[in-house]
Amino acid sequence: YKNPNIPNYPVNLQINMSLPQYSNLQFASNHIVDYSQGARGIVVFNAGGTYNAFDLACPNQAFNTCTSALTINGIDAKCNCDTAENTYSLFSGQSLEQQYTLKPYRVQLSGGYLYVTN
Repeated sequence: YKNPNIPNYPVNLQINMSLPQYSNLQFASNHIVDYSQGARGIVVFNAGGTYNAFDLACPNQAFNTCTSALTINGIDAKCNCDTAENTYSLFSGQSLEQQYTLKPYRVQLSGGYLYVTN
């Protein structure tokens, strides 16, 4: 994934799926947000049988001028710095009429843990 707007930070997030704060991740179309890693934080989304993870930095805005994280609303993410009412799908990371998709991270489920890495 190449995007000049989002810097690369090391990501190594481990989510214990048995902890109560992550229990909603067991159901499709639910998400959790972790602000401790990535450029502006990470959203992890249950896409129904698979998990997606994306950076919360706005992909089509300069990192140093757009300092707010994406806002998550249901199955969509919105950049508060975008002038248009564009949303990004948490199923695909894509948005109509935008050059860049959300920055994806690798997600692996193993032994009751979700591992999110880059």
